[in-house]
Amino acid sequence: MTALAGYNALITGGGRGIGAASAVALAEAGAKVSVAARNENQVVEIAADLRESGYEAFAFRCDVTDPRQVRELALSATEAMGRVDILVNNAGTATSNPLPKITLAEWQHILNVNATGTFLCTQAVWEGMVERRWGRVVNVASIAGLDGDKYISAYTAAKHAVVGFTRAIAAEGRAKGVTVNAVCPGYVDTPLTDETIARIMHLTGKSWQESLTSMLEQVGQPRLIRAHEVADAIVELCLEESSGRTGEIVVLDGSESL
Repeated sequence: MTALAGYNALITGGGRGIGAASAVALAEAGAKVSVAARNENQVVEIAADLRESGYEAFAFRCDVTDPRQVRELALSATEAMGRVDILVNNAGTATSNPLPKITLAEWQHILNVNATGTFLCTQAVWEGMVERRWGRVVNVASIAGLDGDKYISAYTAAKHAVVGFTRAIAAEGRAKGVTVNAVCPGYVDTPLTDETIARIMHLTGKSWQESLTSMLEQVGQPRLIRAHEVADAIVELCLEESSGRTGEIVVLDGSESL
């Protein structure tokens, strides 16, 4: 598949889970890719694996909550690839706590990584996309950004912010050749979900499978979503033929057949 040959993609949170799967899927679609994350070792390994498979890939360390690091990332990715045509805002984090136990530091950290990071990274590449009158921004939100559930108020607030930001910036880019969309998966089979299950086990004493089952039943999700399913949805939103799709919120809830 070479549908994205000649295009260059930057993926944040690219060292594992959805980000790593998206890097692979975009590379397989023909794009050059740059992967960024706070854990430099993870993205270096992802980029090396892609290069071994014959793709062009680069790795950068970046904390998306730091404006200086985000600016440097945009410059470095542009220098490495020539420009940034596609941005996948995947960097994110989550915690779970009842409202009385959420500290201000926890609240601010969750919003900074998920929402502010999405804003900073989009802003850093936006003008180049507008000047070229071609760009794709895909924000990885969550079903929690459309609904709400107990013990994840900070995460829910942050992902609601990402969904709202997506819709607003889509309106700005609509006449400028830049599309902005979001994918909203439920629980995905990633290390972040593993951490959630481990917290449930710690709090309840349930086994891994019991904790997984109760977690999925609570949100009415029949199964864990695979990271590659989210990545495939991201690639679809980046295609040339998706130029008319903007401001969309694509929900993946595990009801689709594998």
